[in-house]
Amino acid sequence: MGALSYGLTAFAYLIFSALAFTSWRGRLHGGLLVGAVAMTAVWAAFLAYQANSNYQQLDLIPLLEIMRNLAWLLFLIKLIELAVHGEGPSRFTRYHLAVMILSTVAIASYMLLPTFTSIEGAAPQLIAHLLMVVFGLVLVEQMFRNSRPEQRWAIKYLCFGLGGMFAYDFFLYSHALMFGSLDTALWEARGFVQLVVLPLLAVSVMRNPQWSLQVSVSRGVVFHTATLVAAGGYLIVMAFVGWGIRYYGGSWGVIGQAIFLFGALVMLIVLLFSGQMRARLRVFLSKHFFNYRYDYRREWLHLINVLSTEELGPRFKERVVQVLAELVDSGGGCLWLKKGDVFQVAGRFNLAETQPMCDIALGAALPQFMVKKQWIVDLHELAAEPDIYDNLEVPPCFETMKNGWLLVPLLHHGALYGFILLLNPLAPRSINWEDRDLLKTVGSQAASYLALADASEALMDARQFEAFNRLSAYVVHDLKNVVGQLSLVAENSKRFRDNQEFVDDAFSTVENAVAKMQRMLAQLRQGRPAAAEARALELERLIKQAVGSQSKNVPKPVLEGEIPNLRVLGDRDRLQSVIEHVINNAQDATPKNGWVKVACGFDPAGYAVVDISDNGCGMDAEFISQRLFKPFDTTKGNAGMGIGAYECREVIQALGGRVEVESTPGLGTRFRLMIPLLAEV
Repeated sequence: MGALSYGLTAFAYLIFSALAFTSWRGRLHGGLLVGAVAMTAVWAAFLAYQANSNYQQLDLIPLLEIMRNLAWLLFLIKLIELAVHGEGPSRFTRYHLAVMILSTVAIASYMLLPTFTSIEGAAPQLIAHLLMVVFGLVLVEQMFRNSRPEQRWAIKYLCFGLGGMFAYDFFLYSHALMFGSLDTALWEARGFVQLVVLPLLAVSVMRNPQWSLQVSVSRGVVFHTATLVAAGGYLIVMAFVGWGIRYYGGSWGVIGQAIFLFGALVMLIVLLFSGQMRARLRVFLSKHFFNYRYDYRREWLHLINVLSTEELGPRFKERVVQVLAELVDSGGGCLWLKKGDVFQVAGRFNLAETQPMCDIALGAALPQFMVKKQWIVDLHELAAEPDIYDNLEVPPCFETMKNGWLLVPLLHHGALYGFILLLNPLAPRSINWEDRDLLKTVGSQAASYLALADASEALMDARQFEAFNRLSAYVVHDLKNVVGQLSLVAENSKRFRDNQEFVDDAFSTVENAVAKMQRMLAQLRQGRPAAAEARALELERLIKQAVGSQSKNVPKPVLEGEIPNLRVLGDRDRLQSVIEHVINNAQDATPKNGWVKVACGFDPAGYAVVDISDNGCGMDAEFISQRLFKPFDTTKGNAGMGIGAYECREVIQALGGRVEVESTPGLGTRFRLMIPLLAEV
């Protein structure tokens, strides 16, 4: 039992000393605490070894007793000095003198007199140890007395722990002096007493950050450990009760025990999975074991993780309500966001859709109060003490709710972006300044994400309108070409109606126009340009038709040289529209007495080459590189759409070709369309 007692103590204090040492920030009192805890771990380890060796003689034991007591005495003296003199330079006090005298007496007795290296050893050293213990009790009392009332909350557990440790040692040594020997049971239980002191020391360390020790235990670990310990204790108690039922139950004892244990196990499972019980346990642990109610690092990381990974949409707004509800163990909530001149319900969490919720005007009393005060409104407190909230009138839908609790404003850049109604908590609790500050901070962060979500939705709508406008521009551009073809047919129909060749050509033109218009209607229905229908095309016929369609304009395009019999793969309408557009641009840039020439050839690299040149105004290199192929950028004013050159390049590049432009201001321009050949004849 002694080996187990001191062994557990050595292990626990070793872990605590390691945590304390890694968190030490260099202050003297923090170093003294680290030394005292480490010395206690060494002391307990040697006593565990001695107990495991049937209390064989170990000369170091009395010295370790002295060193352990001395370490704790020095730590207590430093704390008294802080309480009396503050953070000033260290001073030599009567306490230091007393420690020096007692340490000298104890060490002298250890070196000169017979040692009590076994439990039944001689007594001379016991007097020296007893004196150190008594002085330790005096120091504990002095520290508590010299502390200001507001400081005692932080040090009371340290006083309880060290006072209990010294009191037990006083009883142990007094008993040994009275009866002539150390009591074995008391000696072995001493390790467990030292182990009980450790949690009190840990609580004091966490309540005193000025000791430069940031030793902390994860709230999650404390919660799960407490749950596990409580469950274990519950099972032990139930096991004893079950044994009693079996022992005293007679012939029905076995059956009664089985039924009882099964019911106890079911009850334990229900309690472990009860949200209300978990909430009550969290509140209890936060009140009694931590300086602050929240683990801010964990809460903030959880908030960022939830808000940054959730997709923006209706589900996102529900998650925002859930995050705030989980902070204070609320059962659910509802979100209002500003839409025009009112606040409308935008999301719910654990709140039935049948629960009536009203729209709230922007100028109503509640939004104005939140903007002015930026307070969290406790509906329970408002009902009991309306003077605190300047007799605020809340909307009727809140007054009729029996489970409404908190109204949390969502502030974005100082303006009220919305607010959240949280329902009653799962476990009874009140909110303090810490709850309010955290809820306001998280509310502001949530408002930023909600604003980002709304901005993303608006941007998506704007992009859809932009895509529709671009599509409309393409359709209008193609429609302009169709109108030009049909206008030419209508203009010449009166003069050549009896010409069969003209009639055949007119029917062909109308048929081509119908096909183009059907393609444009398909684009409008699909919301995007129709997919190109690639087929083998005779380039000669395509070029002649394009030149013919633009012959009504001046200067009239001239086809130069013979066109070789070349075939390319592409969409007939789009490719012809590209050639027509380049010819039309050349005509627009050339005076009526100028010229526009069209030529066709092939490149040995496997390209058909269509050259369209003019002697018009030309373009400079900067315009070609910066503006020529930029969509919706035109120099024609309202007469142009600014997409012809861009569409020309996109269509040719989609075929695997390229567009080359050579131009000199005042001399003219040459467009070269290079289209991959399908076959050469």
